[in-house]
Amino acid sequence: MEDCIFCKIIKGEIPSEKVYEDDKVLCFKDIEPGAPVHVLIIPKKHIDSINDITEEDTKLIAYIYLIAKQIAVKLGIANKGYRIVTNCGKEGGQTVSHVHFHMLGGRTLKWPPG
Repeated sequence: MEDCIFCKIIKGEIPSEKVYEDDKVLCFKDIEPGAPVHVLIIPKKHIDSINDITEEDTKLIAYIYLIAKQIAVKLGIANKGYRIVTNCGKEGGQTVSHVHFHMLGGRTLKWPPG
């Protein structure tokens, strides 16, 4: 997608502070962190939102959670606890139309979140 900020980050057109990258996903620090650890995990395949995930995408989404587990270990929050959040649609808080997962940790998180 030409106008997608996350696609531009994936292509290297916009800089990011990468935490992890492979051929399927990119993980980078959020520029407006909501917690001491706030990482965005995005598939390199452009998918607008959770509503647009297909049966074909299920292995990719499962893979994202396996990568999230590795990142939590790498960032030292795996044993203390963390949250994975995915917003869907405007009222759900989604501000970028590219499915993404927020990993939040490094402090005690409250519930409900918003």
